[in-house]
Amino acid sequence: MASTPKNAGPNNPAKAEGVSFEEALKKLETIVERMESEELPLETLLAKYEEGAQLAKLCQQKLAEAEVKIQQLEKNAAGELKLKPLPAGEISEAQA
Repeated sequence: MASTPKNAGPNNPAKAEGVSFEEALKKLETIVERMESEELPLETLLAKYEEGAQLAKLCQQKLAEAEVKIQQLEKNAAGELKLKPLPAGEISEAQA
């Protein structure tokens, strides 16, 4: 019988890619509050810290993506905002 990882389930941050920024931030805030307010065993604290770190990274990535989009907005002739394509070399730099 295959063993299931402890963090597999609905709160698995590895599956957080489809989570919105707001959902990830709310989960992160909940983790921080729980870690600060309760006496948790060391193993639980470490697991929560790891989950929080992954959620924080996800939030940072989503903010970086939004920043790139904002920087690339330009007005077209009709005065409408339009996203201009980012040169290929700048894509990896912007996400780093």
